[in-house]
Amino acid sequence: MCGVPTLEIDHLNKSYGSLRALKDMTFDVRSGEIFGFVGSNGSGKTTTMRIVLGVLHSDGGEVRWKGAKLDLDARRRVGYMPEERGLYPKMKVGEQLIYLARLHGMNAADARTSMEHWTEVLGVAARRADDVQRLSLGNQQRVQLAAALIHDPAILVLDEPFSGLDPLAVDVMSGVLRERAAAGVPVVFSSHQLDLVERLCDRVGIVRGGEMVAIGTIDELRTTDTSRWKVVTPSAPPGWASTVPGTRVVRADGVTTVLELTDHTPDAEQRILRAALAYPPVREFVQVRPSLTDLFRHVVSAGDAADEAHASNQAAA
Repeated sequence: MCGVPTLEIDHLNKSYGSLRALKDMTFDVRSGEIFGFVGSNGSGKTTTMRIVLGVLHSDGGEVRWKGAKLDLDARRRVGYMPEERGLYPKMKVGEQLIYLARLHGMNAADARTSMEHWTEVLGVAARRADDVQRLSLGNQQRVQLAAALIHDPAILVLDEPFSGLDPLAVDVMSGVLRERAAAGVPVVFSSHQLDLVERLCDRVGIVRGGEMVAIGTIDELRTTDTSRWKVVTPSAPPGWASTVPGTRVVRADGVTTVLELTDHTPDAEQRILRAALAYPPVREFVQVRPSLTDLFRHVVSAGDAADEAHASNQAAA
């Protein structure tokens, strides 16, 4: 169970000349929560993360940690993984991780112990004596995550942590993020791999044009005003579903039919099932809900349409 908000991003604004990169960006990440931060390229995700880290200054708004403004001391407890790898390519893996741990204030013994632990967990223990530049891109990504974890951070902020990883490495990294969240660490990460975000995250925020346009749990985001049901009936004749009262056939593709309820009485979906059972066997009867990918496409396309309409109105004015 996720706790109270611990990392709060409150009405951040950022402009580069005439370009507004962030527009009142607002959300929170709770203790023990994995928060997915998704959006198209240029939507404001990396800018937000860099402001949290103090790499960029906002034009307005505030970042808070446990109710207080996130200052330099608190930022030392943040584990950050940039989208662009930030490791020294000609430095050996083990030496580099120890060096980074020492920069965060760990003593030599604890730094070495932490390095040994995280390289073992992330599957790069055998590469400790190798220069980073000799590693595959996937192993460089594993070392980059180790660098974010090396000082036992109180917050994790990860920009595209799964980029370039094979499925086994994705499983390892997912396990690490779950373990950190279970220890009470708030985790926020961006990713374009929406199926992974859907499986891993407690809540998700969808960003468009520097604004948070949708936020909630996966179940909350997937809840729609329409109710659709998929029925798989190998023996049913074509057009069987068109006679079911209170429904509209959305798609009929061979043995699979998708119907949308137009009548929301309590037993509406049971009418579909009863009609399908007239042509046994019924192989599948399940409610169809939009995936995170579907939601993302809808949000982005709606924004594009609104932008085009605004541009047309401006041109006509």
